[in-house]
Amino acid sequence: MKGKSNGGNRQDTQPALQSILDHWTRTDPDDRLAHLVRDVARGLKRSLQLRLSEHGVQFGHWAFLRVLSLPDGLSQRELSDHTGLTESTTHTALNRMEGLGLIRRSHVAGNRRRMHVFLTGTGSALEHKLVPLAVEVNDIAVRGLHADQVELLRSALLTALANLVEDEQEAGREGRRITSTRDQGKAG
Repeated sequence: MKGKSNGGNRQDTQPALQSILDHWTRTDPDDRLAHLVRDVARGLKRSLQLRLSEHGVQFGHWAFLRVLSLPDGLSQRELSDHTGLTESTTHTALNRMEGLGLIRRSHVAGNRRRMHVFLTGTGSALEHKLVPLAVEVNDIAVRGLHADQVELLRSALLTALANLVEDEQEAGREGRRITSTRDQGKAG
């Protein structure tokens, strides 16, 4: 199926990413760094989505397959924390993944309260097919950069992330928090 249009999907992605690139190279090359990072993340996501769809995998499921490939047997809350998704989103995705036979949920000895999530043989086999796709996307993203440039980029992004973690921790100490969508609806 490579090279063929996937319901118009492949053709639709090119103009969107080209428009983003044009913004940075022609329209507003000095736009804020946060926007550039978001746009690069969007490009990485779209590139991986193209590859995952060729295997019938939703991008949202990939995050869980990837996380479960490291420490299998996490709880739903731990999966939410690791993927940065809400517990309700995680619950919905896990229900779908369980229906597809990619995961199974069970109690771990000594803890009858929390359900833990494990990859099935099918999920594990699929995960092994998909990791090379993610590696391919990363390789494409850094094509043309020297190893020292990639290391500098990684170091700079990690520093930015550490600064943002510190900012969030400071906000927590001051009692500031992100308002939930539910709470925002009550305010209006």
